[in-house]
Amino acid sequence: QVQLVESGGGLVQAGGSLRLSCAASGNIGSINGMGWWRQAPGKQRELLAAISAGGSTNYADSVEGRFTISRDNAKNTEYLQMNSLKPEDTAVYYCNADILDGLGRRKYYWGQGTQVIVSS
Repeated sequence: QVQLVESGGGLVQAGGSLRLSCAASGNIGSINGMGWWRQAPGKQRELLAAISAGGSTNYADSVEGRFTISRDNAKNTEYLQMNSLKPEDTAVYYCNADILDGLGRRKYYWGQGTQVIVSS
């Protein structure tokens, strides 16, 4: 069974940095696109950044220039480096991945979410 496990959230002061990680494990055949999302209280989940299997990236305007998505294909892991954090970045952050498992089934998987709190 495939699962995504996130780590790296926490409490940080405004202007600080955090690095989130998301490791995929289980019967994995290949991983296509990967992404990071967040959901603040009372708001819809929003896509922040995406990275293709080949390493092409896209960012939401709200995080462009501050956040960097990357992946290590050998470790089946993606990362989100978050710099210049603002109080409005406070949210639960989720990773997801488009995974073809070892039985040839394709599905989008989600991490469990990790809380990021940015204090002013």
